[in-house]
Amino acid sequence: MNTANKLTLLRVVMIPVFLVLLYLNHWYAALAVFILASLTDWLDGYIARHYNQTTDFGKFMDPLADKVLVIAAMLWFVEVGLMPAWALLIVVFREFAVSGMRLVAVDHGKVIAAGWSGKVKTASTMVCVCLMLLPIPAVLNTACVAVIVVTTVYSGCEYFVRNRAVFSGTM
Repeated sequence: MNTANKLTLLRVVMIPVFLVLLYLNHWYAALAVFILASLTDWLDGYIARHYNQTTDFGKFMDPLADKVLVIAAMLWFVEVGLMPAWALLIVVFREFAVSGMRLVAVDHGKVIAAGWSGKVKTASTMVCVCLMLLPIPAVLNTACVAVIVVTTVYSGCEYFVRNRAVFSGTM
């Protein structure tokens, strides 16, 4: 197991730690774990590309770990009233839709790489989650939810528009 994959697995292990800290009302410790987990996402990608440690396991597990980490935070936000359930549903729907489109593309021998808007969505979502873990004013919390929803919808639409050939049969 290479270093990049070890970092991805570390992120997976951090998810239940993050949630336990949230449920124990140790918000700042949970925030620290979330930040550390988010940094491992950047670091494992850098290591995998820079040191040629890209693996099929990493291609599968890295985005899955990211999605589970962020969705775990958002589920907790819904539970404590910091995020409406419909906003989380939009995020989950986009993730399933894009993943499904990628599966169809792979079936046709095409790989759909992450686009710029998807990277912006991921980064802005992680920043917003960090802010929402702090005692911020309700208006800022609402702004964070709006940023998450808008970047999620935009990047999802962009993926489908740019890759519409996947479904049109003209690949």
